Amino acid sequence: MNMLTDIPISLIVLCSGLGLILIGMWGMLTQRNIIRMIIGFSLMDTGIHMVMVSIGYVTGGTAPIINDAVPIADAVNRVVDPVPSALVLTAIVIGLGVTAVMLAFAVRIFKARNTLNIDECTESKW
Repeated sequence: MNMLTDIPISLIVLCSGLGLILIGMWGMLTQRNIIRMIIGFSLMDTGIHMVMVSIGYVTGGTAPIINDAVPIADAVNRVVDPVPSALVLTAIVIGLGVTAVMLAFAVRIFKARNTLNIDECTESKW
């Protein structure tokens, strides 16, 4: 048998999500360009979404509808948990809004300072 067919899809999604979280965190912590930091944040956000979906996935599972196809006694083992999917949908919308605000701040910083380098933004108005 092929080794890739033996690995459950939820494990592949989980590992990919963890990889995206690490890449995004690396981008946020090491880059000095504000746009690159925002891209790192978006990658990390997407990785978190993938991890949340993979946690709620059940291999060979079915939709969370109790009917004749899924007996009530067997529902715990065969039904996919809908809560992580609902949380991910909400988190995607919130992440999109946060990314838009960060990009708006980046545009304002560029107009004020003529640069997107974070080192040029050290002085404080407080």
